[in-house]
Amino acid sequence: MKLIFDINGGDNKEEIIKGAVDASNEFDKEIILVGREDFIKKNLSDLDYNENKIEIVDAKENIENNEEPVLALRRKKDASIVKAMTLLKEKKADALISAGSTGALLGGGIFIVGRIEGIKRGVLPTLIPGMKSNTLIIDSGANMDTSPDLLLEFATLGHVFLREYYKIDNPKIGLLNVGSEEGKGNSLYKEAYQKLKESDLNFVGNIEARDIMDNDMDLLVCDGFDGNILLKSIEGVVDFATKNVFYGIANTDLDDKTKAAFTEFLMKKFKNLDAKEVGGTLLLGIDGNIIKAHGNSDRRAIKNAAKYAIDIVESNIVDKIKDKVEK
Repeated sequence: MKLIFDINGGDNKEEIIKGAVDASNEFDKEIILVGREDFIKKNLSDLDYNENKIEIVDAKENIENNEEPVLALRRKKDASIVKAMTLLKEKKADALISAGSTGALLGGGIFIVGRIEGIKRGVLPTLIPGMKSNTLIIDSGANMDTSPDLLLEFATLGHVFLREYYKIDNPKIGLLNVGSEEGKGNSLYKEAYQKLKESDLNFVGNIEARDIMDNDMDLLVCDGFDGNILLKSIEGVVDFATKNVFYGIANTDLDDKTKAAFTEFLMKKFKNLDAKEVGGTLLLGIDGNIIKAHGNSDRRAIKNAAKYAIDIVESNIVDKIKDKVEK
């Protein structure tokens, strides 16, 4: 198995290189680093790695978050994401990990790698833990503007993904909304509600944001705008809560042994809510294994994104989804 890493994308380019090398060493995989060759070689000089397992592909340009993705993909042929996508398309590797522009990743997935037949858009599913069960949010940031038909397509993709990858036979599907009653929301969500209700999916109705983590729903459907706000709000609340809890423990009168035990217990509890522990998510609907990592991913997050990518490749999930959707 061989993994591609987009080095020019993301906020912490040095950390991406370190995480990629960690993944190569720990999981014994060959990797391709796509980015500025001089920069990559400079950062590799301080790391321990197997030269036979690392290939460098020079790419001097990057597509920034403020650029129009499709236009940038056409103009910047030397962009790391363009070269990385081309390598994936040509089957030179099995998966691509990128912390770069979501728009560029989505555009490249559609126009370079290609969509699964019958699918109009690629989407980002993100799993969040809950009190009763985990919930997959789809879309969590790829599509800012959608339609009722697209939301139905997202639900269908999520249904197949949960069934084939997570082995959930008949996933419960909810629609993110401002109220639980039918008829709530704007025109997009009202019409999407009716389409989901009339489909053969296991649709359970509207779900309010406050109920997501205390619900037995498997899939939450929304557009990428609402999904991304929801996801980052959860990340922010979790970060605020953990910092306050650990600060409170540090400033109590408990003895050091009790503090350490309590801290270790909480770290295990909060581990599943740490985005860097998950690493990344699969770009669903694209005919290739493309993993989107968070823009501010550090060394640990990139290594975990690679671990997730390896699992996605070994499970052959993209071909399974392709087969089910095309049928």
